[in-house]
Amino acid sequence: MAKNHCLAKSINDASWYQFRLWLEYFAKVFGKITIAINPQYTSQECSSCGTLVKKTLSTRTHSCKCGCTLDRDHNASLNILRIGLSTVVHTGTFALFGVSNASGDVTSTLAGAILLEQVVS
Repeated sequence: MAKNHCLAKSINDASWYQFRLWLEYFAKVFGKITIAINPQYTSQECSSCGTLVKKTLSTRTHSCKCGCTLDRDHNASLNILRIGLSTVVHTGTFALFGVSNASGDVTSTLAGAILLEQVVS
């Protein structure tokens, strides 16, 4: 259905919206925080010095005057992480990749497991 040029954008937008709803739901179930970040210019802004380095979509490497050379997506992910962490107010201990349960053990989602089974257990 996404190949239909008249409906492709609407179908893809609805899919991303549904994905975001599921992500927010499971984050809440596992005690995580989700933050929506505007991805605009995150691959063009240097994650090291903050300079805007214009590039076309076909350019896959980020190279800045400050000497920072990264894959374009890695640079964007560092910028998104920085923006996300700057908007979160941290109280107490913060486990970046897990949630402490009642016994103090750090838990996370299991790779390859069905998420509903993990929610119930």
